[in-house]
Amino acid sequence: MISVAEALHMIEQNVTVNTIVLTQLTHALGTVLAEDIMSPIDMPPFRQSSMDGYAVIGSNSKTYKVIAEVEAGISEDVSLNAGEAVRIFTGARIPDKADTIIIQEHTQIKADKIFITKPPQQFQYIRPIGEQLKKGEIALRKGTVLNEAGIGFLAGLGIASISTYQQPKVSILITGNELQKTGETLKEGQIYESNSITLLMALKRMGIEEVAIDFVKDDYCETVKVIGAHLKMADVILISGGISVGDYDFVKGALETNQVEEHFYKVNQKPGKPLWFGSKNKTSIFALPGNPSSSLTCFYVYVAPALRKMLGHKNFKTQKKQATTESRIENKFSKTLFLKGMIEDNVLARPLYGQESSMLKSFTEANALLIVPENIEVINKGETIHYIDLLS
Repeated sequence: MISVAEALHMIEQNVTVNTIVLTQLTHALGTVLAEDIMSPIDMPPFRQSSMDGYAVIGSNSKTYKVIAEVEAGISEDVSLNAGEAVRIFTGARIPDKADTIIIQEHTQIKADKIFITKPPQQFQYIRPIGEQLKKGEIALRKGTVLNEAGIGFLAGLGIASISTYQQPKVSILITGNELQKTGETLKEGQIYESNSITLLMALKRMGIEEVAIDFVKDDYCETVKVIGAHLKMADVILISGGISVGDYDFVKGALETNQVEEHFYKVNQKPGKPLWFGSKNKTSIFALPGNPSSSLTCFYVYVAPALRKMLGHKNFKTQKKQATTESRIENKFSKTLFLKGMIEDNVLARPLYGQESSMLKSFTEANALLIVPENIEVINKGETIHYIDLLS
């Protein structure tokens, strides 16, 4: 049995970044840039007005004659002389000779003339060429996670496709004869299966959409067959249940039969001790405990950072935060404890009721996983505790 730190290190050493693919900008939300993006144009590409008003050659004059109008999208230059003004709109091209924008609110209009009610400042409200970005400069750096702003920014540069890290194909395999699908009448001795949808939603929250789900009966031959099939199609396999040492736990043996290399089995933690991790070729396999709380805990602690690394995130490791304990926390097990908890006002940590590995309800109320290291017996009230932010 290994420590949490050792388990995380082994996963990091055996998970690789996915291949680079060309991605259309409209499908790039949440992806990670695989290379620096150089701007193909100046931004803005011409001098722009940032306000509605009048473009003039700056002077002390109080009156200007309006000779033309320029709306956004017009490319031609308007010849401008002293004492003349061009009606202009936000985003429109400023005449080459103009150096001053008089905003609409500071003028009065009579026939073809404007009268200035407040003196303008030279160059104010003028966006110079390349003010935001110059042609050839780095627009976004490799490793940037693309949100809606990043995608809009690249679209504004005329970029339609980018190089990103390929999304992993994930398979979720659910084992157990006692499990019944939701929506059906619950039979005596059975329970509704929830891990598949829990894991599916956790993957979707990370932006991973290509997910296959399969259900496996507690039968050795079938388990071998199903695992073998998904090894041919998946980059990551998440197996729920069947990894312990009971008479009907066939997952470990089925993985060995499929020649999957075991990197570790069992971690000195609570919940989630019977966690298994291995790989075959470029496929990573996580055999998670069947209890819902244990399964989700292992996903947050181990699977999520592995997926972030595959997706090309620079900061793929889970970031731990600090808070102050609201009450005394004991560790009687000499294991690393992951406690469902609530962080209040960003400073106060409170463990929630219902820490048993089968209880998912307390997870619905939790915004953090509180971490008590295996070598710590007590964290007293008012002392510092580390936690994983479940909402970030």
